[in-house]
Amino acid sequence: MSRKQHHHLKGAEVSCCVKYFLFGFNIIFWLLGAAFLGIGLWAWAEKGVLSNISSITDLGGFDPVWLFIVVGAVMFILGFAGCIGALRENTVLLKFFSVFLGLIFFLELTAGILAFVFKDWIKDQLNLFINNNVKAYRDDIDLQNLIDFAQEYWSCCGAHGPNDWNQNIYFNCTEMNPSRERCGVPFSCCVKDPAEDVLNTQCGYDVRLQGDLDQQRYINTKGCVGQFEKWLQDHLIVVAGVFVGIALLQIFGICLAQNLVSDIKAVKANW
Repeated sequence: MSRKQHHHLKGAEVSCCVKYFLFGFNIIFWLLGAAFLGIGLWAWAEKGVLSNISSITDLGGFDPVWLFIVVGAVMFILGFAGCIGALRENTVLLKFFSVFLGLIFFLELTAGILAFVFKDWIKDQLNLFINNNVKAYRDDIDLQNLIDFAQEYWSCCGAHGPNDWNQNIYFNCTEMNPSRERCGVPFSCCVKDPAEDVLNTQCGYDVRLQGDLDQQRYINTKGCVGQFEKWLQDHLIVVAGVFVGIALLQIFGICLAQNLVSDIKAVKANW
């Protein structure tokens, strides 16, 4: 073998730095994905969904467990492909990782552009989404906790205001409603009293029988859609920074995978 050929073979090698950095980068996502997936399946098992799969469609609103299942599954699959692909120098898995991650990035970019262009439509869909979940408030404990958290965090009540709770069978003001919560709102709508150490879960009872000015003394009367928009405007830099950071991580992961694929191909070409 000539010196030139020996130098050519020696120069083509897989970068250990890229290989093990990509491996470490993905094993974290793999483990996190497995944890999210496990939490989601455990939550479904506790609610009896796994023993009766058809019950998935019974809930009229959004089941928050879906977030854990979907996000966990995507992270698990991506982490597995990137982690094993890097460790075993498998170009098929690395290409799958790159394409899948690129597709997610493209979908996120498209969603961001469409959300900016069709702001009014997105607002209408958000309003519809919240109202559908208001109707299903008592149907699922996870959904109930999610709505309570949102209303407490953004100091809001309903999509546009407290009267949106008329759409829920327990809180509506019809005379035929036998519920004790009739004409009320969930406790998460209430204005918090700093002096109270114990949470008063009955603070919203009968509050909508009062006038608008009286209601403002006891509950938050602003809708969650408007409050969410205001929160986005107030935290625009932080929100944009988070999305840019996620996008850069995705691009970085794609570049690492493609770099490793090129190295592997270069080594195989010299065999």
